[in-house]
Amino acid sequence: MKSGFVSFLGRPNAGKSTLLNRIVGQKLAIVSDKPQTTRTRVVGVKNYESAGQVVFVDTPGVHKPTHRMNVRMVDVALEAMRQVDVLCLVVDAAAFGKGPRVRQRPESERGSGAAGSGDQYMLDLLKDVQTPAILALNKVDLIAKNRLLPIIEHYRSAHAFVEFVPVSAADGTNVEALEQLFLQYLPEGAPLYPPEYLTDQTDRFFVAEIVREQVLRVTREELPHSTAVIVDQFDESDPGLLKLYCTILVERESQKPIVVGKGGAMIKEIGTKARLELMHHFERKIYLDLHVKVKSEWRNDDRLLDEMGIERQGGN
Repeated sequence: MKSGFVSFLGRPNAGKSTLLNRIVGQKLAIVSDKPQTTRTRVVGVKNYESAGQVVFVDTPGVHKPTHRMNVRMVDVALEAMRQVDVLCLVVDAAAFGKGPRVRQRPESERGSGAAGSGDQYMLDLLKDVQTPAILALNKVDLIAKNRLLPIIEHYRSAHAFVEFVPVSAADGTNVEALEQLFLQYLPEGAPLYPPEYLTDQTDRFFVAEIVREQVLRVTREELPHSTAVIVDQFDESDPGLLKLYCTILVERESQKPIVVGKGGAMIKEIGTKARLELMHHFERKIYLDLHVKVKSEWRNDDRLLDEMGIERQGGN
């Protein structure tokens, strides 16, 4: 039996959360085409019959921090490098170089061309790490096959990765092969969690993330970094109806009308879509009350960041 921790690391929007959801077969982390969607560590556990148990750790994308929230996000990702048995660097293969694409991506998802300073920073972080590192070239469904070899050669010369796996978290290409490699490099040991254990995320955290995901999807504006969701009340007093009261935070007065929409149309759409997904998840009727509040500089408010579960490392 093998057991241990595998951490997904990478730049924002590399597809780490989509890969986690694909592997565990259930939505644990929200996804969007906006960078820095994942803000804290998300754990998902998968059992492989007689082969073992893998504890997957999805982390925020590594980027240059500009607020206390971003500092915490990056610290969480970097701390994961020191606490796991296997590292998986997830790279957006479709953002590397300027060769032909199989199909066009939306503008918001396109990469910036060849590997840039952000990718080099990730590689520099790996230099002194002794943990086995696997490179997952993600989004290969979006590029021509003849582009893969030059990308692999670039990363082969940059770091001593133990394996190189072209994958697509979106359609599942080579994901099972990647999972088998994780098991191969994990140490022997008994399962770390009971068979029924899936994640350490609380229901309140999941509710906040589902609402935030719909804010990102529905508004279609540049709001991802300045938007957060707080669950004010999680009322289970009625067995047949879960009542949820949430606040959507924005940083400026000008952002509030974007979320509310004309005649409240936008926030109604956000609530409707979030409620449907929450009903499916909790398997019960949902009453969802949303309102928008302006709170400037909330990304530098330690109390709020604590409340949202965005961890701080080392007590800072």
